[in-house]
Amino acid sequence: MATKREKRDPYVWEALISILGLIIFISLAILRYETDAHVPILLGVFVAAIIGLRAGFSWKDIETGMLNGITNSLQAIVILLIIGILIGVWILSGVVPTLLYYGLKILHPSIFLPATLIICSITSLATGSSWGTAGTIGIALIGVGEGLGFPLPLVAGAVLSGAYFGDKMSPLSDTTNMAPGMVGTDLYTHIKHMSYTTGLSYAITLVIEIVLSFFYGGGQANLESVNQILTGIDAQFSVNPMLLIPPAIVMVLAFKRIPAVPGIVIGILTAGILGAIFQGNDFGGLLSAAYGGYTSNTGVEAVDNLLTKGGLSSMMYTVSLVICAMMFGGIMEKTNQLRVVVAVILKKAQSTGSLITATILTAIGSNLILCDQYMSIVMTSKMYAQSYKDKGLHPKNLSRAVEDSATVTANLVPWNSGGAYMTATLGVPTIAYLPFNFFCWISPIVSMLYGWFNITIDPLDEEVETPDAEPEQGSA
Repeated sequence: MATKREKRDPYVWEALISILGLIIFISLAILRYETDAHVPILLGVFVAAIIGLRAGFSWKDIETGMLNGITNSLQAIVILLIIGILIGVWILSGVVPTLLYYGLKILHPSIFLPATLIICSITSLATGSSWGTAGTIGIALIGVGEGLGFPLPLVAGAVLSGAYFGDKMSPLSDTTNMAPGMVGTDLYTHIKHMSYTTGLSYAITLVIEIVLSFFYGGGQANLESVNQILTGIDAQFSVNPMLLIPPAIVMVLAFKRIPAVPGIVIGILTAGILGAIFQGNDFGGLLSAAYGGYTSNTGVEAVDNLLTKGGLSSMMYTVSLVICAMMFGGIMEKTNQLRVVVAVILKKAQSTGSLITATILTAIGSNLILCDQYMSIVMTSKMYAQSYKDKGLHPKNLSRAVEDSATVTANLVPWNSGGAYMTATLGVPTIAYLPFNFFCWISPIVSMLYGWFNITIDPLDEEVETPDAEPEQGSA
């Protein structure tokens, strides 16, 4: 009653308290105590709720905001769980091992740097994981590069450029699913729209790696580590070109704009059938891999680390992170805290180019402050979603800008979880590989240029505005 009359927009300083509270809790958790971000995010939810109550919103309003936030992420969660199943089944069936096997076969010392870029791109596209790629194939290639006499920061840059290309473009990647899910567009529309900026960034990176190979090429490589991986895959799986059919089918269906869920399910079923034919899998083994993932036992550490993954259960960490983050975002949105902050930023972002630039710089700043690329994706997406709609811009422009910045720059920040992991895994300091990780710092620059010159910036269409349109979410 009286509460409704007293309800007001939060002051900017109040909204900033919620944001700073979240930043402080997450920073302490990750940097000081090296723990997960879930509970710190919930503490941020508590602070945001207090600010909402202070602004005159009822607990019912705040609870509705939290539930709306979770509801908005449900389709993202569904696709994420299905992708977990797909990864487990694809590994068990030999699809992922076959992709990795043929990818490694193209390695040649005289073109080591571009080959490293391509191999890591294929690996990351196949697995949807930049971390998994760097922690397995990346480590092997670091060893090969060292044997060839390449500077390790140069090799690490090529590894990470390829790893993040795949992480950014693979339909199996959590970030690739998360970005469109947060803004309200679908997975394949997002990937197709990203291909314009990502394709140019990747082409520039490939040219640079080819040029650098002329200066650092030559010498004899010790390919023992790569051969161990090939031998390990050979010993555990029957590698056959027919096993390339499932990913080909998924890509064709994506091109035909078949919705993500049925397209991925068809890819799972096709792999299951081929796995029974070529690997001798039974239905029980298929169900086990679909839920718990695949466990590799070759005795070759690189192979076992690479192929022990997948399954529905493996996605629960990210699912719970998304739920916590969306509770915070839901309160911030329902109580207008995001709106008042964005209003200040948008006073200086009147044009499309300045809006996209503000989006990208916000995402990069979030990686610097929040220390986690998932939070950067969520926060930036939620902050700018309404602004893109108000300017008549399709949400895929926002999801592309977010992925062109939040996803690829996390590993460029030493204290971000991405940068810390890559440094520990590859044995190369973040600051050392940063200048040579061409793809990851070229991508946001290209994306901003596309915004300023209005290249592939698409307007909002009626389909997106229709509440009953085809589901638009991805996964985290």
